[in-house]
Amino acid sequence: MPEPGSKKYDTRRARSRKEAEDAGVPDAKANDRANESLQEDPRWRSGGPRTERGLGPKGERPKKAE
Repeated sequence: MPEPGSKKYDTRRARSRKEAEDAGVPDAKANDRANESLQEDPRWRSGGPRTERGLGPKGERPKKAE
C-alpha cells in the first residue's frame, strides 16, 4: 500500500491537486483538499511501523499478548 511520503502517494496527490485546480479550487487550498481526500481513503493511509524498531524505544513499546 502506498503511504504518505511515498512516491506513489505524492504522484496521486499531485494529480488530485491538478484536478482540484481545474475544477476551480484556489491554488492555496487545492493541496490541502487533495491531501485530505487521500487520507480519507483507507488504501492511502499509513499501515504503521513495519518493524519492532519502528514501535519506539524498547522500554516504551506496548506489551505483546503471548
